[in-house]
Amino acid sequence: MANIRCLVVDDEPTARDILGLLLSQLAGTEVVGFCKNALEAMEHLRTQQVDLVFLDINMPEMSGIALAKIIPKATKVIFTTAYREYAVEGFDLQAVDYLLKPIGLDRLAQAVQKYSEESALKAKAPEYLLVRADRKMVKLKWAEVAYVESLSDYVKVHTPEQTIVTRETISAIEEKAPEGFVRIHRSYLVAEAFISAFTSEYVEVLGQTLTISRSYRQEFLARFS
Repeated sequence: MANIRCLVVDDEPTARDILGLLLSQLAGTEVVGFCKNALEAMEHLRTQQVDLVFLDINMPEMSGIALAKIIPKATKVIFTTAYREYAVEGFDLQAVDYLLKPIGLDRLAQAVQKYSEESALKAKAPEYLLVRADRKMVKLKWAEVAYVESLSDYVKVHTPEQTIVTRETISAIEEKAPEGFVRIHRSYLVAEAFISAFTSEYVEVLGQTLTISRSYRQEFLARFS
């Protein structure tokens, strides 16, 4: 199994060094970079693949909370901070864990294990998507789903052979989706395997041109950089 690619983001050199040293003692982790601020981290995430970001919260110019809001969803975050009061906001951003400084090796190992377990559950997502349509349950293979289109309280699930309309939210379907699906717009969830072409503004799927919104652009481009 490949190592967990970790990025350490903290404005304090000593904190970066200590966390890097601790991570080097954990089997299965690899530190792929150290950043002293959010701007450096954004550039690193744009150009390199990162699985897990250890992110300080109280940083100048741009806080860790602000950075976490724009980090690609495929990249997970563990907050590291000396301030307990940020915990609720951190978990609201669906962080894997929240570590209070000074961080011990045992507590760090626990957080990394939590990430590994959550990743394993995501990888074991069901092979099928079940949706209700026309008063029956329709069973669709995830491998056949090209994209999902939101229509308020309804969604259209598009495959090469058919389009299923079901009363569901796109966010609920995104939660069920296995790896390989990417949100490009509040109205579109797209299977990477069906993308035939793309720019920074749109993707082409099943002959359709789907807009990439500004809020999802960075995450999308990071996955294909």
